[in-house]
Amino acid sequence: MASKDSNEDDVNKKQDNSEDNFGLPDVEYKPLETSVEGTRAPEANERAAGDDTYDSSETDEPKSKAPLIFGIVIVLVLLIAGYLIYNFVYKPKAEAERVKKEQVAKAALLKKQQDEEARLAKQREEEERKRLAELAKVPAVGTIDTLKERTRRYYVIVTSDIDDDLLMDYARKLSAKGISTKIIPPYGDKKFYRLAIADHDSFAAAQTNADAAKTDYGSNVWVIKY
Repeated sequence: MASKDSNEDDVNKKQDNSEDNFGLPDVEYKPLETSVEGTRAPEANERAAGDDTYDSSETDEPKSKAPLIFGIVIVLVLLIAGYLIYNFVYKPKAEAERVKKEQVAKAALLKKQQDEEARLAKQREEEERKRLAELAKVPAVGTIDTLKERTRRYYVIVTSDIDDDLLMDYARKLSAKGISTKIIPPYGDKKFYRLAIADHDSFAAAQTNADAAKTDYGSNVWVIKY
C-alpha cells in the first residue's frame, strides 16, 4: 500500500515537473566555478583581498617609541652640556681674557704716561739748564743804595772819596760785576763818602769779611760802625 502511494506521488511530481518545464527534458546544473584550478572568482578575490587587509591591520605590532625618546634624551644632554660648557668653561675663559686685555691696556697706558712725564721732566730740566746757562753769560747787576740814616751796623769799606760822583762811578763798576754796594754819606766831622760792600751785626763778623775782601780789593779794606 505504501509502495503504491509512493509511486503515485512520483507520478504526480513528474507531472508537476513536466508542467513546470513545459515539456522540456530535465537539465542538471551546478554553480559557476573557475575553469583553472587555484584561480578564484572576482567576488572571491575581493573577499580574499578584504580578508588580507583586515588580517594585516590586525596582526601589525604597534611602532616602538624608543627611538623618539632616545633622540629627545640626546638633544637634552647636548643642550645641558652646551649650557655647562658655556657657563663654566667658555664664559670664565672669555672673562679671564677680557680682564687680561684690560690689564695689558692699563699697563701700556701707564707706561705711556710715565714715559711722557719723564720726557716732559727731561725737557723742563734741559730748559732750566739752558736758562741758567744764559743767566751765567749775563752777570747779575748789583744794587747801589745810599744810606739816609745811621743803622748801628758794621760795614766793610773798600774805598772812600770826597767826590760822590767818583764814588758812584766805582760803585757802578762793582754793580756791573754783580756786587751790591751801599754809599755812606759824610757824618760828624767826616767829609768823605764811603763805599761798603757788606754789613754785619758784629764787628768780628765784619772784620772777617774785610780780611777776606783784601784779596780782591787790596789791603786798604776796613770796618766802620754807622
